[in-house]
Amino acid sequence: MTLVLASSSPRRRDLLARIGVTPSRIESPDIDESPLPGEAPRVYALRLAIAKAQAVARAAGEIVLAGDTTIACGRRILPPADTEEIQRGLLGLLSGRRHHCLSAVCVIAADGTPRTRLSDTIVAFKPLSAAEIDSYVASGEGLGKAGGYAIQGRAEAFVRFLSGSHSGVVGLPLFETRALLLAAGVALG
Repeated sequence: MTLVLASSSPRRRDLLARIGVTPSRIESPDIDESPLPGEAPRVYALRLAIAKAQAVARAAGEIVLAGDTTIACGRRILPPADTEEIQRGLLGLLSGRRHHCLSAVCVIAADGTPRTRLSDTIVAFKPLSAAEIDSYVASGEGLGKAGGYAIQGRAEAFVRFLSGSHSGVVGLPLFETRALLLAAGVALG
């Protein structure tokens, strides 16, 4: 079976390698990731994962895998940290608080059947000082990332509590992904 990864994220490729999966092809989907008015974070994450999987051209017999990682504080969907100013605001908001990292996965099987799973991980940051936020922003590590941080790097030292999938916070929940790939007929090593 040919697996297409609908993502340009190197983290998702690395995570797939941990479960012995190497995509045959990688294609970055081009979709509008704007939340719909009143859309709940869980619904948003699943909608984006499905839209990304469907946006990639699929040849006969190909299986498509797509994911979306959304950070939510209450019912508020946090944007990616596209600028340092946004990143500072996000880190300030998450400082000393719990938030949800919603990592949705969609696999479209060779027969065209889409299947989804959602991982909901609760992450709590310690209270961050202005100096810690400035230092982290200066590192450039969380720029462009959901919630403004990368848990697989320096930001892991900010986490005082995590309940759920660490790989989901990185960008692809491996337990859920493995189950979907097996259901789609992908042989795992």
